Amino acid sequence: MKFVTKRIHAFLDYPVAIALIGLPFLLGLGDSNPLALQLSVATGVAAFILTVLTDHHLGIIRVISYKAHLAVDFLVGVVFVLAPFIFAFEGIDSIYYWVNGVTVLSVVSLHKPEPTVA
Repeated sequence: MKFVTKRIHAFLDYPVAIALIGLPFLLGLGDSNPLALQLSVATGVAAFILTVLTDHHLGIIRVISYKAHLAVDFLVGVVFVLAPFIFAFEGIDSIYYWVNGVTVLSVVSLHKPEPTVA
């Protein structure tokens, strides 16, 4: 059952971007590799900019299609799931990326397609 609408997704985008920026500091990420902190913060900043530029009701400039936004989200989810293996993250660093990666991939996979207008 796909239930994540474009509207729901838009409401999730800004808080998730802010969490990706702030949580690494609160959780003390970076013990196994400093990149664990830096990757999340950089992704959070990019996610915030992506949301501002996305063509949905909370987008401000609306130059990026929602479909392209979903594709970027999917790629971020894949990168987050693979990052602990690629960068040798351990402990909380790896758990943080696996949980976030699986969550992002779940949200994208549960996306309810927009009705097409004939």
